[in-house]
Amino acid sequence: MKKEKHFLTTCIIVSSFCLQPLSAQEKKQHTESIPDSVLNIGYAQGSLINLSGSVERITEQQMNKEQITNPLEAIQGRVAGLTILKSSNGMAALESVRMRGTTSLTSGNDPLIIVDGVLGDLTMLTSIYPADIESFTILKDASETAQYGSRGASGVINIVTKKGTAGKTRINYSGSFGIAHVYRHLDMLSGTEYRRVATENGLHFLDKGYDTDFQKEIEQTGLQQNHNIAFYGGGETSNYRVSLGFQNREGVVRHENMKLFTSNMNMNQKLLDGFIDCELGLFGSVKRNRTLFDYQKTFYSAATFNPTYPNHKNPETGGWDQITTASQITNPLAWMEVNNQNATSYFSAHARLTFHLLKDLKLVLFGSYTYSDSEDSQYLPTSVWAHGQAYRGDRKSESLLGNLMLTYRKHKGVHFFDALALGELEKDIYKGFYTTVTNFSSDETGFDNLQGGALRPWEGTGSYFEEPHLVSFLGRVNYTFDNRYVLTLNARTDASSKFGKNHKWGFFPSASIAWNISEEAFMKRFRYIDNLKIRMGYGLAGNQAGIDSYTTMALVRPNGITPTGNAPLVTYENFRNINPNLKWEVKRTFNAGFDVGLYGNRLLLSVNYYNSKTTDMLYSYNVSVPPFAHNTLLANLGSMRNSGTEISIGITPLKTQDMELNINANITFQQNKLLSLSGMYNGEYVSASEYTAIAGLNGAGTHGGYNNIVYQIVGQPLGVFYLPHCEGLAADGKGEYTYQIADLNGGGVNLEDGEDRYIAGQAIPKTLLGSNISFRYKNIDISLQINGAFGHKIYNGTSLSYMNMNSLPDYNVLEEAPKQMIKDQTATDYWLEKGDYVNFDYLTIGWTIPLKHTRFLKGVRLAGTVNNLGTISSYSGLTPLINSSLADNTLGVDDKRTYPLSRTYTISLSLNF
Repeated sequence: MKKEKHFLTTCIIVSSFCLQPLSAQEKKQHTESIPDSVLNIGYAQGSLINLSGSVERITEQQMNKEQITNPLEAIQGRVAGLTILKSSNGMAALESVRMRGTTSLTSGNDPLIIVDGVLGDLTMLTSIYPADIESFTILKDASETAQYGSRGASGVINIVTKKGTAGKTRINYSGSFGIAHVYRHLDMLSGTEYRRVATENGLHFLDKGYDTDFQKEIEQTGLQQNHNIAFYGGGETSNYRVSLGFQNREGVVRHENMKLFTSNMNMNQKLLDGFIDCELGLFGSVKRNRTLFDYQKTFYSAATFNPTYPNHKNPETGGWDQITTASQITNPLAWMEVNNQNATSYFSAHARLTFHLLKDLKLVLFGSYTYSDSEDSQYLPTSVWAHGQAYRGDRKSESLLGNLMLTYRKHKGVHFFDALALGELEKDIYKGFYTTVTNFSSDETGFDNLQGGALRPWEGTGSYFEEPHLVSFLGRVNYTFDNRYVLTLNARTDASSKFGKNHKWGFFPSASIAWNISEEAFMKRFRYIDNLKIRMGYGLAGNQAGIDSYTTMALVRPNGITPTGNAPLVTYENFRNINPNLKWEVKRTFNAGFDVGLYGNRLLLSVNYYNSKTTDMLYSYNVSVPPFAHNTLLANLGSMRNSGTEISIGITPLKTQDMELNINANITFQQNKLLSLSGMYNGEYVSASEYTAIAGLNGAGTHGGYNNIVYQIVGQPLGVFYLPHCEGLAADGKGEYTYQIADLNGGGVNLEDGEDRYIAGQAIPKTLLGSNISFRYKNIDISLQINGAFGHKIYNGTSLSYMNMNSLPDYNVLEEAPKQMIKDQTATDYWLEKGDYVNFDYLTIGWTIPLKHTRFLKGVRLAGTVNNLGTISSYSGLTPLINSSLADNTLGVDDKRTYPLSRTYTISLSLNF
């Protein structure tokens, strides 16, 4: 990591030479141009000078300018410690969002999302059109996230949408059109090469006489368009804003598409001569998309299907020709006939009444209602699934939130006092059902008529209902003395219906202090220092997302049908151990940092250190029967530690009337360690397995073998590569090679866990990098976004499979496979590679067209964007941008599922009337 440290040091040194001290008048003008704006710090409002925790605010001017699908992409790379993993198909979805890493094995690790006071999760973001966002406020440390108790355990992202302004009605339109195409594939044997290699090796194969590149056959040119129109205005006592948005996207794989309609309405009204401020808001969306049913099956088939097969159906049978000896793949063009659709409707309404009881005393009433309905529809035709299969499922959720808050803010001399008290009640309802049917005699009706399937498997039908409640109380005090010393105290308590009566309540306090050193008298002589603050804080946060609503209750479920007389009878079973002592998972976090602003805030530096420990971690253990009734138990026994240092720097080395250059960069050094997964429960010692597999390999030659790659091991970071060591390729004397496996423990080669394996690296990066460089010359502006990750590794399972010559001719292989002639597919560290990369996300060039003497048109901007410019990496696979943050069965493993690398060219237009 020396390279990254040198980069930051160089930036600081260069800026020190480039930036000259400003005159008093210049400094005054620059400082006045950057007002100490009001921030939404959780439930409270504050300013930068009264802030003692780590809070970052990203305004519209600072947001990314690329072709944004999901709102969080607007701040990707802008916030230190925030990892955003895009969905591989780019269809308005995020696979995961992590703030300061993964802190729990089973509970929620996604940050809390808040839009205009409405609490939600990542799915809520689909309802917000990026152009409607005014600002993001990110709360990372426990001194501020403690305001949200259990909800804020993994950080908070607060989104404020744009509101109306006083004056006559204004209209804004923003739209774009883009073209996406695939620019890189796996280099597999062509039809001609396949014939030659198979013939030279004396292999019997079926030659259909064609030369088909199935990777290209399943692709298309993706067309994208976005449109948003907003109307806003108001007067002295009221304002409004209404916007409508539409996105239409076609993926670069055939039949993939997405349509998204969004709306956002805000109204503010002063009542009773300003005694009451009334705010009403509505936002919602309707999304329809069609995606791939199985990424790995589709791309595995496209890469390895016999290239001598045609790209059309067999005219004699009317179906797709298949390879009966290749059980793991299907004709990829048949996969294109799979109909996998999702339709999601989202609606949220909220109201806020603010009563100005006294000059410094306010009473705030807030309520919100959120409704979501998601329907999944799938049909697998007989060409990819024996006898066909249809699935329909529907999930609904409702959320009611209400709170009452009393705030008191008082300035008196050098003292500033800000306090609030809050009571809150939340009720959620989750319900749904699903049905699966099989044995279709025709593919014509698909999932539109489930009666077309003759069989309904027992496990293919089900429904559920949950109704959790949460009651919360919060007290917060913020005190500032002479704009120099800041103290903030939070006390939050939550009661959840998910826990038993002995542990329903959780108490989550926090405290933080700050010293504005630049406000001290002895600092006034340092005219080039605009801001110097040091901060420190400690707090607790709870987590309950790892358990469902009725975990502490004795439940039964249907387990089968038995004949009783002439009628069937459904039988029931008690299906799990009851743990009435389940309690809150708690994360304790220490934070410290400092902020520096120099030369009229043209050089900004922020450094933050955090150290958190999660205790009473929820985890499902394998236990003995007896004494337990069932073989699994959910208990609070584990612990995990996360720590890291975040460094953010912003430089404006050039700033004139005609030109401006801004360089922003952030780097995060992060560490994670699984401390414990064992303890005593009711007199019984309970422990997790020493080696627990997280991610592994699938496909021909790996099923039933030693195919686990990434493990969870106590005492190690979450997600380590635990592999046999390969000493090189061993020749058999016939020109063929196998992997030479080292005998690490001297007892002969044994690939079992705990034998000839070692910890070969970690899947989660140790260092994250984000950077944005922007330059403006008069009305022309250029912006470049860069992200990077370092210190982790990737297992190239794709090459392991596609370099195995034993799979030919049933499965196609990579072009270089015949040269190396490896006939082995044993998973060792031979294909474990460095995952370090620097990715150039996008480049935008914009032109703000100068207007003169126009009656209606007030502003015009044209821009062109190219995203996914390229990646600098030593990784030999398609891309190092795979899952390196979400602890699931894909963590750190590139295994035949990588979506084709595509690049999008976009032209956008913005009009203001």
